[in-house]
Amino acid sequence: MSPQNQQGDFLRPSIVGAFVLTALIWGGTWFAIKDQLSAAPVPWSVTWRFTVAALGMAILILIRRKSFRLSLSGHVFAFCFGVTQFSINFNLLYQAERHLTSGLVAVVFGLLMLPNALLARIFLGHRVPPGFIGGTAIATLGIALLLAHEVQTAPPHGQVWLGIGLCFASLLTASSANVMQAGETARKEPILTMLVWSMAWGAGANFVYAWVMEGPPVLPLEPRYLTGVAYLGIMGSVVTFPLYFHLVRELGAGRAAYNGVAVPIVAMGISTLLEGYDWSLLSVSGAVLALLGMVLALRARKPLRKVT
Repeated sequence: MSPQNQQGDFLRPSIVGAFVLTALIWGGTWFAIKDQLSAAPVPWSVTWRFTVAALGMAILILIRRKSFRLSLSGHVFAFCFGVTQFSINFNLLYQAERHLTSGLVAVVFGLLMLPNALLARIFLGHRVPPGFIGGTAIATLGIALLLAHEVQTAPPHGQVWLGIGLCFASLLTASSANVMQAGETARKEPILTMLVWSMAWGAGANFVYAWVMEGPPVLPLEPRYLTGVAYLGIMGSVVTFPLYFHLVRELGAGRAAYNGVAVPIVAMGISTLLEGYDWSLLSVSGAVLALLGMVLALRARKPLRKVT
């Protein structure tokens, strides 16, 4: 397909609408997480989020008349993926947002492409092009400047370094789950069916972990908290995953991945308006370098191929 035709595809209303809506919703999830931290223990908030997401995904499967059936190996994979992605990852992520602004956590997660590429190289034999390495290095430098700004402006008794550590631990966990999803076992199963079971297994693991660590269930009934759970579970999962897969199908995985650059921009904008994020020359420089590096790295992702 020629560049002109590719550009025309991208400008189709259905593509533009899916891209913008996904970026806006996912960009808003970071602040929605922050807003829930003081209302309930983190493990219970994560439990409710993925309970709602699993139920919503199940309803979507029923509407689309898809099957809930997975093979035994599919269920084993769904359990491992669900615990990794929807339990361990999000518990670490929510805890990280206790110590860092939500927009900054979103920008750090823009580096997800780096551990994804490294783990895919190790476990799946995918090549990593030089342009990807260069772009990721620029993005890493930008994020380092943003983190340096965060350390400089943190309260005297803040735990910024703990938040940074939790954020990167979450990043590595999410990357492990992403590479698992790219393996042969996952590719043999219907994506929506795999997602609903993974979310269900993740919600179950969260329920056990929450009860052990925090005691009996805690579910605040304030409208703001319940709205946040619904937004994160339904809008942030059930609505956006099909939209994103639509982009992947229409544009290809490489071009659809530019959504990963748009999301931090939205998240940083929300953080500036609602959290009072304090911009400086250091943080502006870091944000520009981070986004530029992400774009350069994504442009270089197409040549990735399996080593023969």
